[in-house]
Amino acid sequence: MDKELRPKERFSGLADVYAKARPGYPDEVIDFVLRHCHLKTGDVLIDIGSGTGISSRVFSKRGLKVIGIEPNEEMRKHALVINNELEKTTNQLPIYQSGSGEETGLPDHFADAVLSAQAFHWLDPEKALAEFARILKPNGRVILIWNEGDYSDTFTKDYHDLVRRYSTKDLKTVVELRKDGGRPLLESKLFSQGEEFIFANEQILDEQGLLDRALSISYLSKDPAVQEALISDLKELFQQKQDNGFVILKYNLELYAACCP
Repeated sequence: MDKELRPKERFSGLADVYAKARPGYPDEVIDFVLRHCHLKTGDVLIDIGSGTGISSRVFSKRGLKVIGIEPNEEMRKHALVINNELEKTTNQLPIYQSGSGEETGLPDHFADAVLSAQAFHWLDPEKALAEFARILKPNGRVILIWNEGDYSDTFTKDYHDLVRRYSTKDLKTVVELRKDGGRPLLESKLFSQGEEFIFANEQILDEQGLLDRALSISYLSKDPAVQEALISDLKELFQQKQDNGFVILKYNLELYAACCP
């Protein structure tokens, strides 16, 4: 991993908007993961790069014991704040701890599954997969997920083209890292039965939601003047494309899964 990308620090200052604006995961996908990976109530799932807990909470709600591993303290603390808000209505909540995909700090053969949603491309794939294999039980599963823009949809393409115009120079590197991001898992000799699946996903957003979605991106320029220009252009795009006050961002949800022998 290129140290200049600063995968641990690059989301600092973004926790609040990230938690509000990032897309979630359809029930169809969660159902598929549970079924395909033979996961049941009480099984242990480790969420690598858990961020503000978007994916951790979804699987915890389904009865799994979820431990989120997140190196960025601000993101981790925000996940705990959300836990505190939810504990009045549920006791099915993840726990979070500091660590990385390459060094989780967890015991050998501890987990039934390892998940990394929107995060595996920030890891050193060889070291991370070795760590996943170490902490997984025999026949444990690895699941990698990304929400990638569906550029066959005109509005989604227009939105992404606009964001790219205001992005930093590391955009190209990030895009390359995400491209076929699950390929190392499929090619790893540590795992078997590797497969790739594609699902449809979408976000229905009002104007502020669209602005927040853009402002949550780590490779967006931090220059206030640049962000102000982006916001102005996004508002114009929203007004052109909105229907009854909403627009829809469409995604191809890419899911990779493999088994630990």
